[in-house]
Amino acid sequence: MIKFTIHRTASGIQSFEMTGHANFAEHGKDLVCAGVSAVVFGSINAIESLCHVQANIKLGRNGGFLTYALPKLDDETFQNAQLLLEGMMVSLKTIEMDYGKYIRIKETMQEV
Repeated sequence: MIKFTIHRTASGIQSFEMTGHANFAEHGKDLVCAGVSAVVFGSINAIESLCHVQANIKLGRNGGFLTYALPKLDDETFQNAQLLLEGMMVSLKTIEMDYGKYIRIKETMQEV
């Protein structure tokens, strides 16, 4: 199962982590894994390209692990990144609604 944890503050999404594998189908044919990966990496690439943000990213060697944390940003850049991250969350929650046996999303609220 993919476990996706989003960390929010009162201002918005600050970071997220993704662990595990969907195990919906064999490696290379797992549409849940492919869908989640496309949404998450597409969002990361969009933030880098459109907002010019280099976040702190850590990846596991063989997949199954990703952490992403925004650096300190000016207000406009932060709001633009938030829009893209919230769009990512809409897509992930849609996948979770249809394939909840293979992906779980958890949201935490943190103090700044």
